[in-house]
Amino acid sequence: MFEIEYEFREEDLIHFNEMQYLNSDEIQQNLKKNRLIVPGVMFIIGAFYYFYYGDIRAASYVVILAILWAWLSPKILLLDFRRQILTNYTYKEKARMFGAYTLTLDPKGLLEKSPSGKNTMPWDEVVRVEKSDRYVFIYIGLNTALVIPRETVKKGNLDEFAEQAEKMLDRLG
Repeated sequence: MFEIEYEFREEDLIHFNEMQYLNSDEIQQNLKKNRLIVPGVMFIIGAFYYFYYGDIRAASYVVILAILWAWLSPKILLLDFRRQILTNYTYKEKARMFGAYTLTLDPKGLLEKSPSGKNTMPWDEVVRVEKSDRYVFIYIGLNTALVIPRETVKKGNLDEFAEQAEKMLDRLG
């Protein structure tokens, strides 16, 4: 049986939600509109001030404001999203969510021991396993996953664990 122990932190939750947020097609379209349409209208207003009134100073202010909007608005939206993630959870929910986790691969399912207690997820509920440089995600729904940060793994080999979990999914799924 493969087993790993790791620590789940606030920054890991924020990273996962941020990744989901930024990979959403709807969000990408909204960011693109926000970065292109609003500054585009501002550029037109700046051009109007320059060509109609001959006021280069006002036109340059509007153009500078448009450039700042295009550059800073995605960053501000992301900061606001990060703030909203943490306000969605109560103190008790955070206490049950963050802390030491132990995951064990079992032929019946994925056994989880966490601050909220013990839980068994049958293999038919596990959707997929994704690996990145800093994390391994074991999806138990389309937008829900166990987030395993590589840097906080205390016991076990995370890469072998993820490979074995993928094999179990392929075999039983």
